[in-house]
Amino acid sequence: MKGPLILSRRLRAAMFATACAGTLVLGGCASSSEPRYYTLAHGGDAAAAGAALPATTVLSGTTSPTGTGTGTGTSAGTGNGTGVGTGTASQPLWIEVAPARVPERLNRQQIVIGGPDGRVTPLDMARWSAPLPDEWRDALSQRLQIVLGAVDVYQQGLSGVQPLYRITTEVVRLDAQPGARVGATVNWTVRRLPDGRTLAGRTQAELPATGSGDDVAGVVAAMRQVVADTATQIAAGVESLRTEPATVGRRP
Repeated sequence: MKGPLILSRRLRAAMFATACAGTLVLGGCASSSEPRYYTLAHGGDAAAAGAALPATTVLSGTTSPTGTGTGTGTSAGTGNGTGVGTGTASQPLWIEVAPARVPERLNRQQIVIGGPDGRVTPLDMARWSAPLPDEWRDALSQRLQIVLGAVDVYQQGLSGVQPLYRITTEVVRLDAQPGARVGATVNWTVRRLPDGRTLAGRTQAELPATGSGDDVAGVVAAMRQVVADTATQIAAGVESLRTEPATVGRRP
């Protein structure tokens, strides 16, 4: 009876060791498959974001940063470029950057990439730090506050403060192909309060994106530039409206 008993103990020990090894392997796989999170916000170099990537902006309305009804430009901006801070310590420039509107296919936390055949793929392992509408709004607000020296009452939760300018954006198109390109079309408006004078514009961009497959670092960098280009044009629009006298009695 001794021989079978020893064999049984050895068998149980071997099975236990195998199970432990399997657990360790599974644990390693779980830790290596955690999603990576990205943000559209720039770091400390936000004011000096690369201006070498091309973009085109079309402005509409009776007032524009170029002084005409329509205009085009590069990623460096039309008119005022990156702009000059306009807020002061005694009187901040109050703005309100509203949540962005995006296509439903992009209204998620996963980064969405596409292929030349028209397929789109949400990447579970590559995600924004927040759903794209919030991620875009926060990044755009950060950029505008830096460029204009402004305070975003929406972001700061200052419900009792009336903004001087209300800014809205609609991301009409944001196509990403790792290793190839990022294409974007963004409609935006700047509305001056309280007279309701509005400037509308469109930022279009076709930018290179490095990487391949699920490597989205180049895609994220290009999308950050799209945000920077959009902010540059919006800031120029704000500056244009600031220099135009308010129209008394105009209905919003």
